[in-house]
Amino acid sequence: MKRQDIGLLLKLYSFQKQEENNQSNLLGENEENSIVARYTARALEQETGISKSQINLSIRRCYDVGLARRDRRLGVPRVNTQVLFDFIVHGLKLVFPVKPMEVTRGIATAFSAPILKEKLMSAGELAMVWPDARGDTKGQSIEPLFKSVTFAIKQDPEMYALLALVDAVRVGKPREANLAIEMLKERLGLLR
Repeated sequence: MKRQDIGLLLKLYSFQKQEENNQSNLLGENEENSIVARYTARALEQETGISKSQINLSIRRCYDVGLARRDRRLGVPRVNTQVLFDFIVHGLKLVFPVKPMEVTRGIATAFSAPILKEKLMSAGELAMVWPDARGDTKGQSIEPLFKSVTFAIKQDPEMYALLALVDAVRVGKPREANLAIEMLKERLGLLR
């Protein structure tokens, strides 16, 4: 398992969610071809900044451990959202630990990101940021889940929200992490 595997899974989930929001179950051949084209290694590279070879290896790893499965009708990778959620909640912090580093300019993440900013009261703590020279927030840098996070989130607001929640789980104290977990569960459609 590599860090970028989680990022790729979140991108795949974002695609899945967009498909569910945009269409019915009755797809024509052109629509199916359009959907399949989004899942090619080249298209995923353009969306995430992860190289084509790494995308292919990542998808294979995700199939092997049950984090993804092949869609029977379209043949594209689909995220096993419950398994992904369980891994994020119970394993991510242990496998890919992170701690705040130096103060720098970047893009807000974790509880400083727009998705969580209004949900928590800060005690004057510095913002958490992914280092980025074009970022608009000054704060403590944290290592992104994968190298091209700042590129990928500029392409997809849903992916930004998901990655910020994942970072809140990784770096948050119990109160922040629990809020992020509940919001992530809702965003992944796992509320019961």
